[in-house]
Amino acid sequence: VQLVESGGGLIQPGGSLRVSCAASGFTFSSYAMGWVRQAPGKEREGVATIHRDSGGTYYADSVKGRFTISHDNAKTTVYLQMDSLKPEDTAMYYCAAGLGGLLPRLYNFWGQGTQVTVS
Repeated sequence: VQLVESGGGLIQPGGSLRVSCAASGFTFSSYAMGWVRQAPGKEREGVATIHRDSGGTYYADSVKGRFTISHDNAKTTVYLQMDSLKPEDTAMYYCAAGLGGLLPRLYNFWGQGTQVTVS
């Protein structure tokens, strides 16, 4: 299983950014996919997840209405569209595969992360 994130960077408050996660070595239908972030000195926080079968999505309250998780038709890439970004969204963003939900401990496989800085 390999998860490779891309698309992070420096963005001004109020701006938008989309991060991507390319998955290989497994089929999306076997796992739920999620995005988890970790800011310096803080614990990992699940921000969004997409269900493997229904495609249902769930979001942390802190990002609801601003972030959107999706995947491509081939289900090999997962995206996190981030709008109306705030300085408190600054973190390393990780793509993860596992049981799903917003608890980081429910994910078995992790990417290396991509840094998002809002300033």
